[in-house]
Amino acid sequence: MAQHGSELNFRDFVAQLLHEGDAVRIHAEVDPNLEAAAIARRVYDTRSPAPLFERLAGAEPGFRLFGAPAGLSSLPGGRYGRLAAHMGLPRGAKPKDLLDHLVAAMRAAPIPPRVVETGPVRQNIQLGDAVDLEQFPVPLLHMQDGGRYFGTYGFHVVQTPDGSWTSWSISRAMLRDRRSLVGPAMPQQHLGMIHGMWRDRGEPTPWAFVVGAPPASIIAAGMPLPAQVSEDGYIGALTGSPVEVVRAQTNGLLVPANAEIVLEGHISPDETALEGPMGEYHGYQFEDPKPQPVFHVEAVAHRDNPILPFCVAGLPAEENHTVWGTMISASVLDLLRSNGLPVDMAWCSYEAATCWLVVSVDLDALRLRPASEHELVDAVARVLFASHAGWLVPKVLLVANDIDITDVEQVVWALATRHHPRTGVYRFDDAPGIPLVPYLTDEDRAAGRGGKAIISCLQPSQLSGVTTGAVASFANAYPEHLQTHVIEKWDEYGFRGRPCRG
Repeated sequence: MAQHGSELNFRDFVAQLLHEGDAVRIHAEVDPNLEAAAIARRVYDTRSPAPLFERLAGAEPGFRLFGAPAGLSSLPGGRYGRLAAHMGLPRGAKPKDLLDHLVAAMRAAPIPPRVVETGPVRQNIQLGDAVDLEQFPVPLLHMQDGGRYFGTYGFHVVQTPDGSWTSWSISRAMLRDRRSLVGPAMPQQHLGMIHGMWRDRGEPTPWAFVVGAPPASIIAAGMPLPAQVSEDGYIGALTGSPVEVVRAQTNGLLVPANAEIVLEGHISPDETALEGPMGEYHGYQFEDPKPQPVFHVEAVAHRDNPILPFCVAGLPAEENHTVWGTMISASVLDLLRSNGLPVDMAWCSYEAATCWLVVSVDLDALRLRPASEHELVDAVARVLFASHAGWLVPKVLLVANDIDITDVEQVVWALATRHHPRTGVYRFDDAPGIPLVPYLTDEDRAAGRGGKAIISCLQPSQLSGVTTGAVASFANAYPEHLQTHVIEKWDEYGFRGRPCRG
């Protein structure tokens, strides 16, 4: 019996979005070669419903694609609705609701997965020579890409040789041929760490890849949890129920029982192949493919009429920003708070392509315990840049909590009017960082360091908890009764729609 709920069953997730009007069935035949991705890319730009492609040129009947699974929505009150559905939260959940839920799960006791004998993913099985990844409508996402990407919204499953740590982590995977994929496994990533342990033993890494997973497992796999923490227990804490798993047929790894598609096999200890290029989350396409590890597939299991979800990486906002950025935000918020820093919110602005993180500094806390700007910056850097989450984000903006940091327009205003260019930039050239940041030099990438900065957008007086100057806005410059009066008469004035209070 399959688990149900939008957070624990991908089919339920898709059905819920269709019911809410935030997904749409596309009955016209669509080509997986660029056309499906072009439609999904346009969906991100227009915040249209997520497309479920039901007839795909050259694909087996019944095989489907689902694009933009965590894109932003234009439905009233539901901008973050698809992301909220991943966690089983109401459609109207706001950023603070999302982060509070994620942080609470990080603080809760893990609920380990429940092993079951079988599940929907076992409805169809191919082993050995019968494996053919090209049976799936694997999309070509950008015309400049080096190949078709099977994995843009799935996760890798690997386990340490001693069995003490199982990692579920997101990293892309390009189709190489009918029985193999190729993709990055950076040594700083948990996938790369565990692969390195097996490689040091001269052995292949037992591996699985899950697509169309329970949506909460995508949230967990995208969360920059510390090394040695298994994501499968976090899913239970996030949803309140143990995720049901089955043992892979060839290597014994535990995989979600109701996933759409599961690949099983191993990562070669020494074999590489060229991967990419691929349009990336920072919005750029670079030309050179790179040698990456080869993932050999020895078994495939999939549901009847499987759905392969995909993300079209590029300009914000897409899933690298909505999922990954939100998970980074929650991890950083919990990290800074738990270290006693005066922080009440953290947010990776989607529009900044996960290249900056905005930290909201609590003015009440600074009023009780003032600090110099240098002291505050050093305290944040010492904690953040030593963490896995801090490795992922190169720029940090410190903003007082009189600003809503989830509103990028307010952040830009704070940056423009409160940041002093001579005294407000603090460089941390020795801090380690992800090498995918576009502006890094070859020397930075070779060293695995560079390009890190904390940018203060705090007024000098705010370091003692006091804001200088009243904000001249509709919400702040007029009495409450007049604001209400103007809003109630808005249509009578001749305007369409109701104004917000911002």
